[in-house]
Amino acid sequence: MRRPKDWGDFVSKKTIALAGNPNVGKSTVFNELSGMHAHTGNWIGKTVETQKGEYYYKYNNYTVVDLPGTYSLNTSSKEEEVAKDFLINNNADCTVCVVDATVLERSLPLVFQVMAITGRVVVLLNLCDEAKKKGIYVDTEKLSKLLGVPVVKATARSGRGINNLMEQVHLIITGKAFPSPCFADEGSALSYVKAKSIAQQVVTVSKKARQPFLDKILLGKFTSVISMILILAFILWLTITFSNYPSELLKSAFDSFELWLGNLLLSNGVNAKIVEMLVYGMLRVLLWVVAVMLPPMAIFFPLFSLMEDFGILPRIAYNLDFCFEKCCACGKQALTTCMGMGCNAVGVTGARIIDSPRERLIAIITNSLTPCNGRFPLLIAVIAMFFSENKIISAVILVAFLMLSLSMTMLSSRILGKTVLKGEKSSFTLELPSYRRPQILKTVVNSVKEKVLFVLGRAVAVAAPAGLIIYLLANIKAGDTSVLGVVSDFLDPLGNLMGLDGVILLAFILGFPANEIVIPIILMMYLSSATLNDYSSADSLVQILIANGWTVKTALCTCVFSMFHFPCSTTLLTIYKETKSVKWTITSVIMPLILGICLCCIINLAFNTIFC
Repeated sequence: MRRPKDWGDFVSKKTIALAGNPNVGKSTVFNELSGMHAHTGNWIGKTVETQKGEYYYKYNNYTVVDLPGTYSLNTSSKEEEVAKDFLINNNADCTVCVVDATVLERSLPLVFQVMAITGRVVVLLNLCDEAKKKGIYVDTEKLSKLLGVPVVKATARSGRGINNLMEQVHLIITGKAFPSPCFADEGSALSYVKAKSIAQQVVTVSKKARQPFLDKILLGKFTSVISMILILAFILWLTITFSNYPSELLKSAFDSFELWLGNLLLSNGVNAKIVEMLVYGMLRVLLWVVAVMLPPMAIFFPLFSLMEDFGILPRIAYNLDFCFEKCCACGKQALTTCMGMGCNAVGVTGARIIDSPRERLIAIITNSLTPCNGRFPLLIAVIAMFFSENKIISAVILVAFLMLSLSMTMLSSRILGKTVLKGEKSSFTLELPSYRRPQILKTVVNSVKEKVLFVLGRAVAVAAPAGLIIYLLANIKAGDTSVLGVVSDFLDPLGNLMGLDGVILLAFILGFPANEIVIPIILMMYLSSATLNDYSSADSLVQILIANGWTVKTALCTCVFSMFHFPCSTTLLTIYKETKSVKWTITSVIMPLILGICLCCIINLAFNTIFC
């Protein structure tokens, strides 16, 4: 509801808490009430902090708080602790318990626990449209009498029932309605018995529930792995195919901007060296990162979010749960690994959903073994130049690299779980939500705002100073050779041992702020240029690389080392913020670096043995 023009008409603010299980549409209810577009997710524990918004109804100003989704308030996880602490300590004026109309029995135990804390409760029976499709009918009048509190039917994503919810909340808060809860929490066992009894009295099912056809494929014994690989390959193919053209457009526009800005500064008397350093050094790196990083992110992240909203990602996590459990890790690590494909820093923060500190550390340390969006440009370019120009085959090869990455993540998790992070394994509850039609426009907008622009902003923040450092190293001479040349010559022996060279190793080191600039740095050093170099086509790039000793072995080792080396600066800073430990931050650098060096040495030795 819109704000009245006269703010003096408001009474004091009242607080409304939204409680409920994961995947019941609670965040959607929050969006409808407050107008704030908080991201909705389809897996447990996605939201681990409260979110606040406001809405206005009948000249009353309400603060609505979206509590983390949880199955109980027994404080065995961070989500449960946050929700319970708020309800006990913040004294919400009214609590809305959002329940899933398709699985009422599962939702009621939490309602009982909330009733034990506060009597001012409204039950919102959400997802009524899905219940209708499944032939499920809930007698809300009878349910309201049995519970002793108002029950409101709703389909939140279409806005149905929200006005009725606001009216019921308003009546309770203004003292015009007096809920009298008939049940309170008396222990989990009794709660489940009561929930089953009530559900049997109020729920009618007119047709037999059947397993969705998609589940037969995505969760099938023989089809689950193949379907996961095909879905991933399709997303990568879309990203590869549709990101090239906008990248070229951006690069062309940025080149014109560089030239215009450089000429403008020169014409105004700015020293040529300063112009070269600021425009063709610092600014060029920054714009290059944007041109290379923005298009694939703008495709990959929304597609990933649509998979999440539709209900595919929880099923991928379900399929991977057994594998991670066997590796002494938590099944939730499957989710953080998926997040890392977009951005490792996001995957690291996502590890908060893991309750066990030991298993959370394993997920954090190993997340950088998952190739992030910033590493895809190098992988895609090298695959296309040295393995296959066909986009479908390139996508398949990229998926193979990702399968190698997943294998190394599991192996590393097992090694950590059996050595420095040994301990008891925790339980993992993962709900498989119903398939839901994604809210495409809202999902895409939220994905761009919360992920694309956020990650791009952090990359840009480090790209500008990195460009300045690279320029200075390329232009400061040690005799007749630049500092870059001296350092790359020093790294040559190690590079040759790994099937690479000193230039490639130095490019990865200088690419620490952002992985997107590794290939440009390699070109700059090969061409002995003072600034980052562009290339007119893939053919011209491959000729430059071949002229400097690149072979299929070099390309393969470069791709492997791109996947397994130290995290970027943004991820490393995030790791330190999450762990508050220098020890584990250093471990996060050393472990993938040792793995990458060893794998490259093995590949180099194998090629030399076979072909020499």
